[in-house]
Amino acid sequence: MSRKKLSFVASRADDAGDAFELLSKEYGNVSVEEADVIVALGGDGLMLETLHSTEHLTTPVYGMNRGSVGFLMNEFTDECLFTRLEEAEEAVIHPLRMTAQCEDGTTVESLAINEVSLIRHGPQAAKLKISVDGRERLSELVCDGALLSTPAGSTAYNYSAHGPILPIGAEILALTAMAAFRPRRWRGALLPMSAHVRFDVLEPEKRPVNAVADGKEAIHVLSVEICNEPNVSHRILFDPGHGLEERLIREQFV
Repeated sequence: MSRKKLSFVASRADDAGDAFELLSKEYGNVSVEEADVIVALGGDGLMLETLHSTEHLTTPVYGMNRGSVGFLMNEFTDECLFTRLEEAEEAVIHPLRMTAQCEDGTTVESLAINEVSLIRHGPQAAKLKISVDGRERLSELVCDGALLSTPAGSTAYNYSAHGPILPIGAEILALTAMAAFRPRRWRGALLPMSAHVRFDVLEPEKRPVNAVADGKEAIHVLSVEICNEPNVSHRILFDPGHGLEERLIREQFV
C-alpha cells in the first residue's frame, strides 16, 4: 500500500488542535500543495472553508469530526488512517456561483457549496421577484428570505427552512422560501441544475436585503444571480457505507 502524503488542517477548537498535533506526529504533515489528501479536523464549517481555500487544487479532502455537526465529516480516530483513505468512497460536487449587485454600485461574486441565501436586513419583510432562465416566475414573494440550495447543502439551512432533502446525484436545485407571507401557500420549487436564477429586490430602501454565499455576505443587494459552476469540482472522501448519498437518504428516516 502506498504511503500517501497528508496535509492536516484544523479548526480553532481545542479537540481539533489536539487531533492535529497527534495525527501530524504519527502520519507526517506537508503543505496542501504537496499533499495527496487533505485531512480536515473540525466540523462542517471547517470542511466548507477547506474546500473553498483549496478549490484551485484537485486534491481530495477527507474530514474527521472534531466539531459539533459533522454531516460532511467521518468519525474521528487516530488509527489506520492510511487504510481508511485507501478504502474511502469519493463524492464530487460542484458549487453555485453568486453574482450580487449592491446598492453602493459594487458587485460581489462568490462560490457556494451549500447554498446562496437572501435574508431581510431590517424589521420589514423582504419583497423579492424571482426569474428562472430569463423568465419571470414569481412577481412578488413577501418573506423573511429565500435560498437556492445544492444537493450537498440540502440538509443544512435549506432543511431547517423546511426545504426538501435532495439525492446527491439528482442534478436538482432546491429553491426554498423562509417564512413566506405571500403567496402564503408557496413552498418553493425544484429546478434543474442548469437553471439560471435571478432575484430582484423590490423596495430595497424600505426593505433591505443581504445575500450570503457559504458565509460570504453582500450587503444591501439590488439583485442576485445564481447558476451552477461546473468548472469547479470538489472531491470529498467518506468511509465505505457512510458516503454522502447514504447520509442524505438516512437523514430522511431519522
